[in-house]
Amino acid sequence: MQTMRSKHLASLLTVTACLAAATEFTVQDGGFRLNGHPFQIISGEMHYPRIPRAYWRLRFRMAKAMGLNTITTYVFWNEHEPQPGVYDFSDNNDIAEFVREAQHEGLSVILRPGPYVCAEWEFGGFPSWLLKDHSIVVRSRDPKFMEATARWIGRLGKELAPLQIGNGGPIIAVQVENEYGSFGDDHTYMQQMHHLLTESGFNRSLLYTADGPEELPKGSLPGLPVGINFGGSDGPHAAQEAFAELRKFRAGGPSLNSEYWDGWFDHWGGLHATTSTANQAANLSWMLQHGYSVSLYMFHGGTSFGWMNGANSNGRNYEPDVTSYDYDSPLDESGRPTAKYSVFRDLIQKATGVQPAPVPEVSPAMIVPQFTLSESASLWSTLSTPVHSEQPLSMEDLDQSYGYILYRTHIGGPVSGDLVLDALHDYAQIYVNGKLAGVLDRRLSQNHLRLELSGGDSRLDILVENSGRVNFTAVLRGERKGITKQVTLAGKPVTGWDIYTLPMTTTSSLAYAGERCEGPCFYRATFHVDETRDTFLDTTGFSKGQVWINGKPLGRVWSIGPQKTLYLPGPWLKVGNNEVIVFDLNGQPGRTLQGRDKPDLGPTRSAARPSD
Repeated sequence: MQTMRSKHLASLLTVTACLAAATEFTVQDGGFRLNGHPFQIISGEMHYPRIPRAYWRLRFRMAKAMGLNTITTYVFWNEHEPQPGVYDFSDNNDIAEFVREAQHEGLSVILRPGPYVCAEWEFGGFPSWLLKDHSIVVRSRDPKFMEATARWIGRLGKELAPLQIGNGGPIIAVQVENEYGSFGDDHTYMQQMHHLLTESGFNRSLLYTADGPEELPKGSLPGLPVGINFGGSDGPHAAQEAFAELRKFRAGGPSLNSEYWDGWFDHWGGLHATTSTANQAANLSWMLQHGYSVSLYMFHGGTSFGWMNGANSNGRNYEPDVTSYDYDSPLDESGRPTAKYSVFRDLIQKATGVQPAPVPEVSPAMIVPQFTLSESASLWSTLSTPVHSEQPLSMEDLDQSYGYILYRTHIGGPVSGDLVLDALHDYAQIYVNGKLAGVLDRRLSQNHLRLELSGGDSRLDILVENSGRVNFTAVLRGERKGITKQVTLAGKPVTGWDIYTLPMTTTSSLAYAGERCEGPCFYRATFHVDETRDTFLDTTGFSKGQVWINGKPLGRVWSIGPQKTLYLPGPWLKVGNNEVIVFDLNGQPGRTLQGRDKPDLGPTRSAARPSD
């Protein structure tokens, strides 16, 4: 064992010495080679939009200090092309800088450009404008989808193709599509995706596919290495079982665990997920000791800021994800080491014989004293010019991606019967003459509400929230938001709608006042800080809505939990006064906020195999 470890150490030192000058990453003799030298990938996944840009470098140093030599990241199409042909690679979307900073810290990069990424991310990373055309079939050979995808991948190639290892960059491998075997088995589609990548310049690094062990036949391509995705929660022998499946399918290929699920994610109305550190460690140790390559999913989960949480659905149930993507990973949501970090660090050091760098210090989070949100603006006073339509239109029909949408009509009474929303995506509050009549929640499979309208004219308002587009299964192909089909009352169609788009991209310019506001309201306050450190906003005083800090959308609030605090990164604060805005569907005056020095992600659940 000592001789083996010495050889491993010598190999690692050789690779480290030539890493900056590396120009080739290949597969040879069932393993990976970096410039001809054996290279065991020990990677961790982090997602640049889920981490404030000011913290990227610190997170990379944390990765190095745990013993990682590679970083894996998805690319999120919806962040970069918010409108067709309009691209954004600035600020937190500057993925090329993210890759360069990883290289600066001595880390290689595995790139996962999709175009589909899953990742518990809104619509699996697809931009919502794809769904404006009701005939499009995403994630298929549909020419309309492929045309938009080709344009996007071509544009991404201009940003990242120069950073591949063959061009002197850190990108050693690029994934073709993403776990396609869990979705379909169209190998022609996969070949087209492969062709798009190489045509866009991604031909100076190693291309590969990744799937669950059982889905390999459906999602892989001949001639490309395959990675297998699985979790350490399935017992202490999950890795042996998964790699046995890989050997049955591709006996001579490299041994790559392309996603090692070391935690799990949370749904609204559920519990905060945790996994067995002992099982996680047993599987990781087995892989490392056998010289297998592995990428931890996640090394650092971070936060799905703003509206970017995804959702799960099997066509019947709908489960939107919370804002936090803590994932019970080695670094917590705010980038602080957890118990898993220390355990994994020791395992990596033992397997490689390499002493990692010292763990960087992270400033403790701070407490922000309680303050009252004393200014307010009613949602009803912010409405702009509506679009009139006989039938309800979805957000996508009206070029809206996120936020809320309001449907208004007038009904002559008396009428008694069920109001049916077909099909509601996702959460609606129904008002009659300005008074709340009821709530319908797709999460609870609710779509009808009994109404008793008196004689004369009644104004009917239906305020709908996009709670997060489904990011997994073929359900995502129909993930338009709002009222996506029709409305009936007492069995008769309701028509003649004025529709107000409420993307809530700007909230500071509203007409705030010190007057009392109840119901769907925006609340504003300023709070003072003498230093800019992380804190966790306690949101337990609010019911359901959204929070902004200094104009940045922080995340969602929902009293059903499990999440009770929102992570507020220090770099998003200013020394002095800071503006906070809360939108609450069921607002009450006099509500308060405060910053805590620890998160509250809710009561936990621990399972051998957490369900999604």
